[in-house]
Amino acid sequence: MEIEYKGANCVVIKDKKILIVVDPTINVSVKEARNPDAVILATQENFAPSEMDAENFVIDMPGEYEHTDVSVRGIPARSHIGADEKAKNATMYRVETDGVRLAVIGHTVAPLSDDDLENIGIVDIVVIPVGGGGFTLDAKDAAAIVRQISPKIVIPTHYEDGHTKYEVLQESVDLFIKEMDCLHEKTPTLKVKSALNLPEVMTVYELSRTS
Repeated sequence: MEIEYKGANCVVIKDKKILIVVDPTINVSVKEARNPDAVILATQENFAPSEMDAENFVIDMPGEYEHTDVSVRGIPARSHIGADEKAKNATMYRVETDGVRLAVIGHTVAPLSDDDLENIGIVDIVVIPVGGGGFTLDAKDAAAIVRQISPKIVIPTHYEDGHTKYEVLQESVDLFIKEMDCLHEKTPTLKVKSALNLPEVMTVYELSRTS
C-alpha cells in the first residue's frame, strides 16, 4: 500500500488491487481522481465531485462495499459543522486491502462513541484532519480520537501546509505532533508492504504534499 497526501483532507491510497481517492475537494488538484478506475471516498456527500465520470465508483454514505476484493465500510458520524448535534451526516471509512486495515476519520467530532469504535475495529493506519479553526478537529481532539483507536501509523491531514487554500485558517501540523508526543517521521509518501511491515510503536507520518 502507498499513500500520498494531496492537501486538505485528500489522500490517494493505492496498491496492486485498487486506487482510492479520499475527498478530492475543489481546493486540491488530484489527477488520480480523473482516472475512471479510481474509487472516490467522500466523508461528506458534498465532497464527491459532481462532475465525476460515471465510470467511477463513488462512495459517499454509510454502508458495506466490496470492490476488486477490497472491503470498504462506511460508518455514520456526526459532522463537525452542523445545526443538528444528533444528526450523523458525515461518514468515516474503514478500508481493508491485502491485510492492511486503514481508517479515514474526516470532519467529525471527538470523542468517538463506543459504537463508532466497534464499527472501526482494530486498524493499522488512521488518516485524520488536525487543523481546527472551527471547521474540523483540532490537535487536541484529533489526538484524543487517535488514542481511542490506537493504530500503529497516524497520517495527519487538513492543516496549514503553505499551499492549500482554506476558507478557514488552519493550524500547523506541529501542534498535533506536539499533542501526540510520540515518534514522528517526515516522508514524501508512506509505503507499507504488509501488516507485518508496521512500526512497533505508534508513529505519526507527516507526508509531503504532492500535486
